[in-house]
Amino acid sequence: MNIGLDIRSLAQRARTGVGEYTIGLLDALFKIDQQNNYYLFYNSAGNTAKFLPQWKQNNLTYISGRWPNKLFNLSQKLLRQPKIDNYLRQKTGRQIDWFFSPNINFTSLSKKTKYILTVHDFAFNFYPKFFSARQRIWHQAVNFKKQCQRADVILAPSQNTKNDIVKNYQINPEKIFVIYPACSSNFTALNKSNDNQSEIIAFRKKYNLPDKYILFLGAFEPRKNIIGLIEAYEKMLAKYGFNQIQHYLVLAGADGWKNKDVRRKLKKTVWRDYIKCLGYVNHQDKPKLYQLASLFVYPSFYEGFGLPVLEAMQSETPVIASNRSSLPEVTANGAILINPNKTDEITRAMKLILTDKNLSDYLINQGKIQSQKFNWQNSAEQFLKIINPSPRQKPRDV
Repeated sequence: MNIGLDIRSLAQRARTGVGEYTIGLLDALFKIDQQNNYYLFYNSAGNTAKFLPQWKQNNLTYISGRWPNKLFNLSQKLLRQPKIDNYLRQKTGRQIDWFFSPNINFTSLSKKTKYILTVHDFAFNFYPKFFSARQRIWHQAVNFKKQCQRADVILAPSQNTKNDIVKNYQINPEKIFVIYPACSSNFTALNKSNDNQSEIIAFRKKYNLPDKYILFLGAFEPRKNIIGLIEAYEKMLAKYGFNQIQHYLVLAGADGWKNKDVRRKLKKTVWRDYIKCLGYVNHQDKPKLYQLASLFVYPSFYEGFGLPVLEAMQSETPVIASNRSSLPEVTANGAILINPNKTDEITRAMKLILTDKNLSDYLINQGKIQSQKFNWQNSAEQFLKIINPSPRQKPRDV
């Protein structure tokens, strides 16, 4: 088969959760499939190609459009041109059987090509106030519902997201498949051998990390509830004092939209000296950031999956997560779940884990067990079964 792949989301410096998902799934897919031909479409009017992964398999071909993104998106929206599959056919001389979009984007295809689409979450539908005006316009223009209706197959990263798609868009559940994301094998427990100590010291120096810290890693945007985490941390220090807690709060991640309230909060808090903001952390450094943390806290209001939680569990770091949306599904018994609207719950959970080694060890063990259920190879194999099922075998959710 000839399969078109939309990798436009990878042509940027800051790798988001969507980017991690796309690279993880495609990397596993290319390792196990040398039979099908893959045509990787991206738009590179500027110098964005340098950010793309450089896969070398013989059955892969990179194909670039040369349009400015805004003009291309406008043409896709208003003129439904160019048909991306037709463009790939013109470049390759081959009819595209499937076109896979690992995230929703402006995508116009001919009726000849089957369309497989990943819908990561329903954050915009449920929490439009968390998005900037520009983001709201983009979401409305790209028309999520229409794309879901057009898709022959929809992939969801969790059962919770599948349920959201069915309930809100009235999509036939039989064409929606749950394929769980995974994370890189680089996310492992900390190697505490003496040979690794100099590397740890250099890493702490690079990011000016304290000896003990509580970690949040994610985009700086309202949905992640960073202000709630800061307030919970403030309450803990106000009640017990830093001398007793002895843990800084480290906030890492790229700036998202509407992050000014977080910045204002950080400037106003009397505990600002104990809160460190690292900004964007490249994916090579993320594993060690988790490994060195005493605790990972992810009090998000809504997630389609929640990849940072899985990364933390696989790194054998105890986790506190929100009890909303997909996060209970992802963590199972591997985290303490809190109501993200109740900062007192976050405070109590942090204090409990930091002072109870038995509980911390239990969460580490349960998180490790749970994280082993997520595997990119399994997800890639399921993807292939969906687009090319055997006559006797109907694809199932992972």
